[in-house]
Amino acid sequence: MHIRTLGQGLKVSAIGLGAMGMSQSYGPNPGSRDEMITVLRSAVDEGVTFFDTAEVYGPHVNEELVGEALEPIRDRVVIATKFGWDIQDGRMVGLNSRPEQIRRVAEASLKRLRTEAIDLFYQHRVDPGVPIEDVAGTVGELIAEGKVKHFGLSEASADTIRRAHAAHPVTAVQSEYSLWTRDPEAEVLPTLAELGIGFVPFSPLGKGFLTGTVDASTAFTEGDIRNRVPRFEAENLAANQKLVDHVKGLAEAKGATPGQLALAWLLAQQPWIVPIPGTRRTERIRENAGATQVALSADERADLDSLAQRIGVRGGRYNAEHMTYVNR
Repeated sequence: MHIRTLGQGLKVSAIGLGAMGMSQSYGPNPGSRDEMITVLRSAVDEGVTFFDTAEVYGPHVNEELVGEALEPIRDRVVIATKFGWDIQDGRMVGLNSRPEQIRRVAEASLKRLRTEAIDLFYQHRVDPGVPIEDVAGTVGELIAEGKVKHFGLSEASADTIRRAHAAHPVTAVQSEYSLWTRDPEAEVLPTLAELGIGFVPFSPLGKGFLTGTVDASTAFTEGDIRNRVPRFEAENLAANQKLVDHVKGLAEAKGATPGQLALAWLLAQQPWIVPIPGTRRTERIRENAGATQVALSADERADLDSLAQRIGVRGGRYNAEHMTYVNR
C-alpha cells in the first residue's frame, strides 16, 4: 500500500477504511461484532493504516468497535473521529460545537477508542451557532494538551475552511466526492491545494453504485440510508446506469473492477487525496487496496473527468433536510 501525506505532515495509507457501515446506515450487519473486529484487523494486514469513525455512529458503538479492534496494533494506525452533533437519548437532535461540548466528546471518544490521543479530530458538520474560530481554538487547545494530534473539518465551505485554517492549521477536510459527486471541485479542492490541506473523500464508491452491484431493481433493507437518498430512487438509478456501465466497460478493458477504477480516478486527482471506502468484508478491503495499482492514462483520466457532465447524474446526493447541513 502506498503512503500519502495529508496536511501538517500526517502520513496515512493511500486508501483508508470508513467504519460507519459496520454499525449503521446500510441495514442490518450480517456479521457479528467479533467478525467486524477481525475485518478491521485484517485491513491492517492489507496495508490500511487510516481508519474513520465518529461518536454519532451507533451512536458510540462504532468508536467502541474500532477502539477494541485496533488497540493491539494502535502504534501502526491513524484513527480519525468526529464531534459536532448533539446526541440525546441515543438520537441526533441537532448540532453542538460549543467548546465545552467539544471537550466532553474528546474525553469520551478517547475512552471508547482506548487511546491516549485522537490522531485526527473532525468537526462533523459546521455549526452556524458557534464561530469556526472558537471551534478551531478549542481543538487547538486539545492539541496543545496532547489529547488530539490534528484538526479536521467535514462538509465545510471554502470560506469556512479558510477561517478555520487561519485560527488553527487544518490537516484534512472530509466531504463526499466520487465520479458521480463532483461538488468539491469548484471551490473546496482549489482552496485545499492553496492552503496545503489534505482531502478525504467519503462515499468514494457512490454508496455502492460505482461498484456495479446496485441497479434499479435493487431493494434496500430497512434502515439503509439509501432509502432516503434521491439518487437511489429507482427511476434515478435507471437513468444513472449509463454512467456505471461506462465505468464497467473501461474497468473490464483494464483488468480491474469498477470500484477499483473509481478509486484509481480519485487517487489520480491529487497526491493529497485519500478516499475512505467502507465495507464489512476483508475481500472488499483487498479489492479496494488494489486500486493503488491501477494506472490511468491521460486519455482515460480525461474521459472519466468529463463523465458526469457528459452523461449527467439524476437525483440529489442527500435529501433536502440533510443538504442544509453541508457546505456551510
